[in-house]
Amino acid sequence: MVFDPVHYLPLLEQKTGALDQAAPLVKWELPEEFATLRRLMEARMIKAGRREYVQVLRLLETFEMADLNVAVKNALRMGAIGFDAVKHLVLCQVEKRPPKLDLDVYPYLPKADVGTTSAASYMSLLRGQAA
Repeated sequence: MVFDPVHYLPLLEQKTGALDQAAPLVKWELPEEFATLRRLMEARMIKAGRREYVQVLRLLETFEMADLNVAVKNALRMGAIGFDAVKHLVLCQVEKRPPKLDLDVYPYLPKADVGTTSAASYMSLLRGQAA
């Protein structure tokens, strides 16, 4: 029997728990960057991250492995861990145009200012629960 892993990806998008046990994927050799992307996506969003990783793999239904691999490498390098970013980057790769993920070219967007939380803030929350 010969399995085409790409053929099973739509089903795996619905049943992400089968991603590690699916027979068609057992001998599927993916570049190491894909494993890194999967680990980061799952760490960030657990089950939703696994589903998003399968969506990235589904890009192989449209794009060549070489182009998708370059997009995944670029996404990892840029810290843009997500399906939308990878899709944008693979389109840019195919169309030979620069990606527009650099927020410096959008000066009108507000900058995020995230402050650090002090341990005292957490302690006040704990005191509030005990009362």
